[in-house]
Amino acid sequence: MEFVCIAIIGLVVITTAIRNLYYICQPNEVLIFAGTTRWVPSLGRRVGYRLVKGGSSLRMPLFERVLRLDLTNLIIELKVTGAYSKGGIPLRVEGVANIKIAGEEPIIHHAIERLLGKNREEIRRIAKETLEGNLRGVLASLTPQQVNQDKLAFVRSLQEEAEADLAKLGLVLDTLQIQSISDDVGYLDSLGRKQRADLLRDARIAEAQAQAQAAIQAAENARLTQFAQIEAEMHIIQAEAQRRIRDAVTRREALIAEIQAEVGAKLVRTQADLAVQRERIQQVRQQLQADVVAPAEAQCAQATEQAQAAAAQIIENGKALVAGMQELAASWQQGGAYARQIFLLQKLEPLLQALAATVPQVHLQQVTVLDNAAPVTGMVTFLEQVRAATGVDLKQLLPQKPAANPPTSDAG
Repeated sequence: MEFVCIAIIGLVVITTAIRNLYYICQPNEVLIFAGTTRWVPSLGRRVGYRLVKGGSSLRMPLFERVLRLDLTNLIIELKVTGAYSKGGIPLRVEGVANIKIAGEEPIIHHAIERLLGKNREEIRRIAKETLEGNLRGVLASLTPQQVNQDKLAFVRSLQEEAEADLAKLGLVLDTLQIQSISDDVGYLDSLGRKQRADLLRDARIAEAQAQAQAAIQAAENARLTQFAQIEAEMHIIQAEAQRRIRDAVTRREALIAEIQAEVGAKLVRTQADLAVQRERIQQVRQQLQADVVAPAEAQCAQATEQAQAAAAQIIENGKALVAGMQELAASWQQGGAYARQIFLLQKLEPLLQALAATVPQVHLQQVTVLDNAAPVTGMVTFLEQVRAATGVDLKQLLPQKPAANPPTSDAG
């Protein structure tokens, strides 16, 4: 029983300790666990805290302390008086701005370093003074006309001007509305009177333009009337022109008939000349037949006869050659097995005579006959080379070997 009580007490103590060390971060805030250092890549340096946004984390006991940074909007009422615009006109501007502490890196680190520990009123005062200073700077670069006529451009310029300064403080400008713009010297009222004068001037100009338009319309009507009269006169002129055209057409038909008669007469004369020219053509054709065609036909007949005579001679020569070949074949068959050798010998004799006639007369000084012994052949070759090079015949210095068998001569 005591063990159970001790376990329950221990569980309660652990639960209480965990509840005291476990922190949940709301969506509209940031938890800063101060005490431990870590590297921040966006800053390029180490900081002595860690951030938890929109989640939960455990605090390291004895080493960390938890601080909360509220991210909800702060409504700031802007009221600037005596702010000199471009041109030296003092203006009074009223507006409303919504700002908040930045929840994204690296701007949130600026807010932690500059605003952590300050209450919301102090943060609102710092943001208000910063926006009013930026507002005065923007007004100094714009004329009252630009500020009053294009408020959107004025707001954009103010947002661009204030964005860098607020980012250094870790703040973000959500919205900015300009409610009123006025001045103490009545400059904007004079601008309004000038605008009313411009409107009156524009109305008078429009009235004058309407009167001028009416005068232009009257002139246009008169012009249309003149055009109608001119058109009627043009119809009369066109009718007269049509009448003249008909008269011209009638005269043209008479002239055409006259010309056609003249052309018919010329055609008759041309046809008569055509018959004469045909007779001339026939005469020239007959003359060409006698002078050119007939001699050409005679030459053609003569050439045909000469070709036929040459062909007859060729045919007779061919017949004689065929007869000779037939006789040769008959004699070949009569010669039997030696007919081929006999025929070749008959053909070889004139061939040898022709070859012998081409060989010049050769005078032999010495003939050396050697057997197939390789050493003897080399020695003889060497002796001949020495004799040819020096003129000394070494064979005469060597002892002569008597011949074993004297050579015999063949009378045949």
